[in-house]
Amino acid sequence: MSMNSLTSDFRYFDEAPPERDAPAPSAARASAGVEPQSVHLRFSGLGKRYEGAQGAVQALRGIDLAVRRGEIFGIIGRSGAGKSSLLRTINRLEQPSEGQVLIDGEDIGSYDSERLVALRRRIGMIFQHFNLLSAKTVGENVELPLRVAGVPRERRQRKVEEVLRLVGLESKRDAYPAQLSGGQKQRVGIARALVHDPQILLCDEATSALDPETTQSILALLREINRRLRLTIVLITHEMEVIREICDRVAVLEHGELVEQGPIWQVFGAPRHPATRTLLAPLQQKLPEDLLGQLQNGRRQPNDRLLLELRYTGASDREPDLAGLGAHLGGRVTLLQGGVERIQGRTLGQLLLAVADTPLAAEALRRQALELADSVEVLGYVAAA
Repeated sequence: MSMNSLTSDFRYFDEAPPERDAPAPSAARASAGVEPQSVHLRFSGLGKRYEGAQGAVQALRGIDLAVRRGEIFGIIGRSGAGKSSLLRTINRLEQPSEGQVLIDGEDIGSYDSERLVALRRRIGMIFQHFNLLSAKTVGENVELPLRVAGVPRERRQRKVEEVLRLVGLESKRDAYPAQLSGGQKQRVGIARALVHDPQILLCDEATSALDPETTQSILALLREINRRLRLTIVLITHEMEVIREICDRVAVLEHGELVEQGPIWQVFGAPRHPATRTLLAPLQQKLPEDLLGQLQNGRRQPNDRLLLELRYTGASDREPDLAGLGAHLGGRVTLLQGGVERIQGRTLGQLLLAVADTPLAAEALRRQALELADSVEVLGYVAAA
């Protein structure tokens, strides 16, 4: 690999894009529940347009969002939602068309080249496809940003040793990328992102190329880094499992707009926007096919069973109480399927119940069940088993 291509790959460490005029001052609108003194990163009225042969494409529009210092913040959306564009405005690899990105209250759009170089050394970035140089060892890949920055050799060596130990790869310092697994390559990428002691760590689909087991190990490493170094981590992904596993809060993008945001338990427990519900659909339990084929609106036989779906959204302290449900609903109550989990100390999930041998009508049963769940839906009747 030539030195020209090498420096091109890492130009954001020591080069700045052309300056742009600073936007007119505007009052940054705080996101719900985020106190101003806790904000590390804020997007205010942010928009991004790309000019093309077919005309302008609006990738982002009117983004108002705040990220707290030291939290792990997720940004999720389908392909083309604007996730990568938004992430890359944080280190000004993308320049907004309008609005502001503020870090520690300062509009980075007004930074000159020198201040922008300093900013980018405070912001680490992890990529989906690792971006390792195949002809260089693990240690040399991790050391490269420090070499580009002109850090003395002794300090470089100490820092490389420190970050490789942090990510559990001290024994792989002299190995080459071809000798590593996908998870080890990503750990090298994480170590390289940490060599400048950043205050913010950006993760661009950092687990999308990994198998589920390796994904879990990388997420555990990111949690540990967040805990030990008190970094603010912003990650983008299309995987709701990743958001659930690691994030404190999440924002949902759709067609370049911010459509939903909040704590993980809230967004997972009671998603408001159709885009969020679509993204969550693979994690939701569905009515089994055999029951779906039997479903009918009304009771045809005296022993037909009523199906109720009970949901626990985390909005209350309710938890599945099977004994209490049996007593409340009367008759014969059968648990057909269910799934309940704890997220951020709150109970989320759903139960599918079949109720038989009861004199109560469907609406009366729904009201009874609602005393022990956050929401209850009557699905219909099926024939007795």
